[in-house]
Amino acid sequence: MLNCQECDLKIRKKVKVGNITLGDGNIYIQSMLKEPACDVEGNIKQALALQEAGCDIIRTAVPEKKDVRLIYALKENLKIPVVADIHFDYKIALEAIKAGADKIRINPGNLEPDERKRVAFECQKRAVPIRIGVNTGSLEKKLLQEYGLCAGSLVESAIESIKLLEEIGFTDIVISVKASSVKLTVEAYRLLHKKCVYPLHVGVTEAGTKRLGIIKSAVGIGSLLMDGIGDTIRVSLTEKPLEEIYAARDLLTAIGLGSGFEVISCPTCGRTKTDLIKLASEVEKLTDKINKPQGMNRSLKIAVMGCVVNGPGEAREADVGVACGNGSGVLFKKGEIVGRFEENQLLDALKKAIEELIGRD
Repeated sequence: MLNCQECDLKIRKKVKVGNITLGDGNIYIQSMLKEPACDVEGNIKQALALQEAGCDIIRTAVPEKKDVRLIYALKENLKIPVVADIHFDYKIALEAIKAGADKIRINPGNLEPDERKRVAFECQKRAVPIRIGVNTGSLEKKLLQEYGLCAGSLVESAIESIKLLEEIGFTDIVISVKASSVKLTVEAYRLLHKKCVYPLHVGVTEAGTKRLGIIKSAVGIGSLLMDGIGDTIRVSLTEKPLEEIYAARDLLTAIGLGSGFEVISCPTCGRTKTDLIKLASEVEKLTDKINKPQGMNRSLKIAVMGCVVNGPGEAREADVGVACGNGSGVLFKKGEIVGRFEENQLLDALKKAIEELIGRD
């Protein structure tokens, strides 16, 4: 029987990471730099692109002491928080804290208890939070031997680390319990959510390449967020880091927590008289190029439908959309037809309608 004790969850803990506060009701997007740590210039270039794309928190591996210089460089060039990812050598964590890291991520399976306390003492001095990052690949051997690989053993590892830090009065803690299995990940986070009050960083680790990795992340992260579980997310992909940001933004938009553009389109059928697949793709590319004004905190639904007769009614919840016929189509807003256009004019008409919509929202 695992000894995780349920706690009073009426008040969730808030933790400040740089210029943002986890637990404030928002969901923050994270990604990780993927250039070699020694390539400072390449990492800065990548980090700036991530920041521009909407990344809220950037994490970087610091495998050797000399690589701490990357923390200094990132802090000089970025406006968003920087997290130092530390494995095996706690002394590197101490140096990263001095370099200005906004958060330290440690794995309980890779550092001894006394080493974790040393890191916590230094973090405490500088008001730097710690993420306890538990995952199946580096779970403590004693837990694996006693309980096996299960949600309970992941949560037990996190709870033991929490207690270790709380013993010295350290409570600026963020937790993650990741697995490559979607089912195990969801089970672990749901259990952990009942056991602790700290902010949770949610993700499916080692999710894979872009195609399946996005699906696994959408199912795992999406399920948890819709349960009200999670404060930060990362879509972990074997892909360029910008793809992680795009996927995370789309995920949040799809479940009603984002503020991007949601393109809804019918799957087409024998009634379709136009190349709807091409049109829907063009509309999606179009929305990528339109910048929504700062402060707009809701997503906008854009519909691309293949049938003039049923299209506006089936997509009446869309803010604006087009429905195609034979060589022509209609523009509609909230299910009401507001204009008719030749097929080659539909994309421009939709673009104008979107720009008008965001201009007055």
